[in-house]
Amino acid sequence: MTPGGYERLTEELRRLKSGDRPRIIGEIRAAREHGDISENAEYHAAKEAQGHIEARIKLLEDLLARAEVVEPATQPPDRVRFGTTVILEDLNSGEEISYTLVSEYEADISQGLLSIQSPVGRALIGREVEDEVAIRVPSGTRAFEIRSIKALR
Repeated sequence: MTPGGYERLTEELRRLKSGDRPRIIGEIRAAREHGDISENAEYHAAKEAQGHIEARIKLLEDLLARAEVVEPATQPPDRVRFGTTVILEDLNSGEEISYTLVSEYEADISQGLLSIQSPVGRALIGREVEDEVAIRVPSGTRAFEIRSIKALR
């Protein structure tokens, strides 16, 4: 996991424990005060939300306890590896795309954060600048050329 990803997950855990958990406990308490909980939709919705929050807290605690934080900047950006940012050129359209390869728990394609476990991430690992890569995606096979590789800062 990158240092930034570790920090984001730590912040999410802090927010869940100090904000969301106490808020949902208050909502359950307020719903109970309305009387019979067997047909109380507010109570059942709050209990369901509490289950989701507690499950996420457990997952984050486990991930953070087992996380191995890797400082990508210590590796030279001569090859695509974990933590590098890769600029690709789509050989069909000429469009340039930028991805930073991160752990599956940090991945957010809308932010350009691509999991190293994804098909695209696996196809890029170990490649160098000017390598052409054919990647199978759901819509078919796309061809890319690696234009540049940068270390994550």
